[in-house]
Amino acid sequence: MTVKRPSLVSIQVLGLRARPPPAAFERARTRSTNNWDPALGFCPNLPPSAGANADDPRRFLLLLRPPILPGQRPAMSTRDLHLRLSQTQRARLEAALHELQTLAPAAAAAAVNVADNIPVNHEDSILKGHGTSDRDGEVVATVCGVVERVESLVCVRTLRARYKPEIGDIIVGRVTEIAPKRWRLEINFSQGAVLMLSSVNLPDGVQRRRTAVDELNMRSIFAENDVVCAEVRGYLPDGSLELHASSQKYGKLQRGQLLTVPAYLVKQWNQHFHHLKQYNVDLILGCNGFIWVGEHVVVAENTDVKEDQQKLAMEADNFTPIETRRHICRLANAVRVLSALGFTLTVELIIQTAEASLPSTVEINKMLGAEFYVQTAEREAKRRAGSLRKMNGAW
Repeated sequence: MTVKRPSLVSIQVLGLRARPPPAAFERARTRSTNNWDPALGFCPNLPPSAGANADDPRRFLLLLRPPILPGQRPAMSTRDLHLRLSQTQRARLEAALHELQTLAPAAAAAAVNVADNIPVNHEDSILKGHGTSDRDGEVVATVCGVVERVESLVCVRTLRARYKPEIGDIIVGRVTEIAPKRWRLEINFSQGAVLMLSSVNLPDGVQRRRTAVDELNMRSIFAENDVVCAEVRGYLPDGSLELHASSQKYGKLQRGQLLTVPAYLVKQWNQHFHHLKQYNVDLILGCNGFIWVGEHVVVAENTDVKEDQQKLAMEADNFTPIETRRHICRLANAVRVLSALGFTLTVELIIQTAEASLPSTVEINKMLGAEFYVQTAEREAKRRAGSLRKMNGAW
């Protein structure tokens, strides 16, 4: 018995694991080979009835390529987001994304691809920075990204670069290794991150020199795979990052979800710790693209150590309420939807997206469905258009 091997296009576009596509889908693709768009993943000339039935294998797979919006770049590659959209949903989504793109012509003009010419004034002395090169007297881009200008310096910030730390950044990481007098964390950085034993609060809360006993008990503070919130202190001589968690607001994070989004979707804000009182949930927007959504923890300064230990023991015996767990999952799904669509993450936008699912009685698991993605894009387009009209009216 011979097994038919799938075509290369079906594997790359649909992201399948060496499994041939359905026969009907294959026939629809071969009937319109010239019109097959591998970037979109569907045949534009399929009949209108195609995709009406959820079980119809001709129901095409739309791979989103979000437009460039103010203060953001495309957040997903074509293989990161897979949504099964009907023909009506696809038309609505394309209209919403087109409207969002028209609202940001200046941001779209600042985006360049590889080998695109960057307009500069040759009469001035131009300094070519990262992502640029000189070709026949013209400045061209060597990477895909957004053009940035700082006085005479011209550079291109790549779309999907890894996190570039700055001193003072609030980050969320996961412990990967326990070394002598230090923990090593994964923070989405090209180099490792180190949290020294001397840079954390001891369980007894006393400020003193760390001893050999403290080093032996390091695993009781942070163990492998623990999620930790810390602040960037600086760089070590080997290029790795040095962290510190000497404040009460830093430390181990428990009873929640850790989400990973592109780092450029999280901007520098004055406040990265948010307590959502209506949900009894803590939201931490890590500058490195790690988002924490978990049960609220009361941070008390200058409290008695014995009282803290008794409180922790009581909390360990209690479970997170079911209602709080629902709020955590709903907010986490809101973050997933916004990051997939490429929207800059703010606490206001996350709350609005989570609350938008309540009046329409959208279940938590249905928030990751195609219809809610389309509704979120339409809602954001409407909000930005309204803000633009108010701004123009104020002027």
